Amino acid sequence: MKIIIIYDNTSLKADLKADWGFSALIEAHGRKILFDTGANGRILLENMSALNINPKDITDIFISHFHFDHIGGLSHFLNENNNIVLHSPPSFRGVRYAREVHYYNKPQKIYKNIYTSGELAEIEQSMAFETEKGLMIITGCSHPPMKKILGRFSQFGTVFGIAGGFHDFEKFKLFNGMKLISPMHCTKNLSNIRLLYPEQFISGGAGQVIEF
Repeated sequence: MKIIIIYDNTSLKADLKADWGFSALIEAHGRKILFDTGANGRILLENMSALNINPKDITDIFISHFHFDHIGGLSHFLNENNNIVLHSPPSFRGVRYAREVHYYNKPQKIYKNIYTSGELAEIEQSMAFETEKGLMIITGCSHPPMKKILGRFSQFGTVFGIAGGFHDFEKFKLFNGMKLISPMHCTKNLSNIRLLYPEQFISGGAGQVIEF
């Protein structure tokens, strides 16, 4: 199982373009899930190519929320592969050409060992998948309060780690006990998180790979 960061504000490799937005490939439990699609479809597909990720191998797309820096590359991707299942919050409608579209307004299992928080604050959902060490949570921007995001997943198990955009989150004690913390994209307090959790901290950036 692993997370490959495709699209982020920073890049770890010269052949990957940095841009404001977020997208990651989640490989877990037999699925290849594209989590969000960044802001620019051309950059998304070029970065995927540089990372040797074939769009036709993707089984699912998980959309965290409808802000453009998370859905801007969707139409470009669907031009390459529309034989996918798309998982969306109810606030994002109108997707065409995907094989199936599912909407989630409450926490639930979407596949064995893979979960959604359901839409929170009428804007955003997050995803989690089980690892041998516990749940790994992926967030888009964390517009809803982090306490509510973590609370939604508590019914599915103990949280091992979290990665993604944390926006202006500053109630850092909520991360106590986690073994992996990887703030990316829109996280405003990234340096504070790094100082508080140096052993758990993993930097983001296009090209980062987190394996389990």
